[in-house]
Amino acid sequence: MIKVLLVDDQGLIRQGLRALLELEPDLEIVGEAENGEVAINLVAQLQPDVVLMDIRMPIMDGVAATQEIHKQFTGIKVLVLTTFDDQEYVTAALQNGAMGYLLKDTPSEELAVAIRAVYKGYTQLGPGIVKKLLTQFSHVEVTHSPQVPAILSELTPREKEVLRLIATGASNREISQKLYISEGTVKNHVTNILNRLNLRDRTQAAIFANTFLAFLEQNI
Repeated sequence: MIKVLLVDDQGLIRQGLRALLELEPDLEIVGEAENGEVAINLVAQLQPDVVLMDIRMPIMDGVAATQEIHKQFTGIKVLVLTTFDDQEYVTAALQNGAMGYLLKDTPSEELAVAIRAVYKGYTQLGPGIVKKLLTQFSHVEVTHSPQVPAILSELTPREKEVLRLIATGASNREISQKLYISEGTVKNHVTNILNRLNLRDRTQAAIFANTFLAFLEQNI
């Protein structure tokens, strides 16, 4: 059973989400919060597996709350669900630890699938969100079905493995444990990946890797 905490400043939205998600046999709504501050307190008490987080809220917004949850409660995943698709919100949420970013017009069955994926450690981005974020990568053509950049084929098998694990949100320590290499070696691989793909930071790498995850999984 996946324990979910709902965070949204609108009570009707929370009620609607609860009604829809409780129809899923493997999802349990363990609590509700109307702002980020309440959410952090409830996370400490309830220890949910996934926090479904709105962005714009009074007292403490979703980005700040996500940052605190990511810092204080390792292992608890945050999935943003909001009406705002501004690139600055998306980037800020992902940079502060969110494992996914969806809009509120996402069908309930897709939302349930995203919650399960985030719970397993996979990044989840709505189709429009992916296209918006890919505009950050001037060397990648932005289309509805992005073509695999040739440079990806030039990565070593180990670099592809590291990039695939970055897409799941794994830390350097987790990557080192899964691949049986040192953290220093992981850091070197990450640096090489960023340089080769002309990416600014790990967040961009995660977004990029998630977009081309199928290619990475088939070519390791």
